[in-house]
Amino acid sequence: MPTLFSTNPRPFLLALGLTLGVLLSPAIAQADSGRDDIPAWNGTVLGFEPQAGDLLSRRLGLRQALQAFGFEYQLAHISQTAYNAKGGYNTDKKAEYIDQFSLTFTQNLEMLTGIPDAAIEGNIVNRNHDNNLTSTRLQDPRVGFNDLAQESWGGQSITRLGWLNFRRSFLDGKLQWRIGLMNKVQDFDQIIPCDFQMLSLCGGKSADSGTWYNWNVHYWGSTVQYRLTPELTLLTGLLEQNPQAPSRSHAWSVSTDGSRGILLPLEAEWRTRRFGLPGIYSLGLLYTNAKQTDLYLGQSGGPGAVDPAGYRQYRNTWFLYTGFNQQLTRHADNVNRGLSMSWSLSLADQRSNKSRYSSSLALRYRGPFDARPNDWLALGVAKMQGSANFRRGQNFLNQQNEAEDYSDPRYAPLPESSVNAELYYRFKATPWLELQPLIQYWGRPGGIAQTSDAWVVGLKTAINF
Repeated sequence: MPTLFSTNPRPFLLALGLTLGVLLSPAIAQADSGRDDIPAWNGTVLGFEPQAGDLLSRRLGLRQALQAFGFEYQLAHISQTAYNAKGGYNTDKKAEYIDQFSLTFTQNLEMLTGIPDAAIEGNIVNRNHDNNLTSTRLQDPRVGFNDLAQESWGGQSITRLGWLNFRRSFLDGKLQWRIGLMNKVQDFDQIIPCDFQMLSLCGGKSADSGTWYNWNVHYWGSTVQYRLTPELTLLTGLLEQNPQAPSRSHAWSVSTDGSRGILLPLEAEWRTRRFGLPGIYSLGLLYTNAKQTDLYLGQSGGPGAVDPAGYRQYRNTWFLYTGFNQQLTRHADNVNRGLSMSWSLSLADQRSNKSRYSSSLALRYRGPFDARPNDWLALGVAKMQGSANFRRGQNFLNQQNEAEDYSDPRYAPLPESSVNAELYYRFKATPWLELQPLIQYWGRPGGIAQTSDAWVVGLKTAINF
């Protein structure tokens, strides 16, 4: 029997969000407007670099003209090239190229309607070149992938709506509320920048849950942020869980077709200077009541592959993610130069998730040379551990197929752990152009011991228009 949220959560989400807004608005508007003085928190050395300039403003003055009407935007192009220099599942040399254009915008509604602290937010992403060095060369296609050499690959060349929603803040900005077509990157797991080209080192680990999606995929929901203290913020929300959301048919859809249930995230984010330098820490928990399928067990308790009733399913699934990003050193004469360290970790329900855990550690240095104060040098290492339940299921399939040789097409590879790393140097050629040569190491790609370690060289470019 379907639950309240299992088929179409949009009416509930909209009703909840609108009711919350109606109920809270009068009380909040009349609340004490006094606020604690919040010292400026500068996360530049942590990778949260403010936009310094763009091509269109320099040439046309377009940004300044739109700002007069309350419209802020960021129009950017990113390209990512990867070449397998050595090793991998397929050792034949090949270079893969992908790119994307993205438009992220905010329209201030206070200027147009008089609603205080209100805005419409949107994001549109155009991805090109459905190429992916990870699947064509690095990892065994029989087991899928647990990392990407080019993180912006989304599985298709497509133009999509990433999000479109209403946002309003109350209590002098202490409370922030969103409702509409959402994406998790607007609120959650945003303590580590996506600067590396390798996916496991790009941002946090919450997307490893497989139940919500990054960047250019939208789903209905409503979220709330509340700043308890100048340093501590609590974040929560109620979002649609829809495995059809990344599909081509959903690129511009406002339908909830394919929805399975709800997502309930809860996160605490701490921005601090307790250690003398800026740092940001977070702990998040993600719950879903959408059905998840066991990777090994069947309904009767034996292997699902031979169970007439199929694989066992679960209604309640949890996912944990955490991490920090801390500045370690400061240059003597420039606060925006120095060394920082980030770490992130995810723990998944390995009954239904192919990952048991994933963790990454990275060092970043902004301004490594006096002559290049805006350049970056960074090194990151990530470890992915496969689910024991998934391995158990794969092993049973091999027994059923009497496949013992890895070269046998019927053989189901048995993933364990893998360790990947990336070193890059980002050259700030102009305020609007960045060039980022890089080298990656893949240890046991995909967690498969029979796949040789690989070396990848690449180039990432970014242009702000």
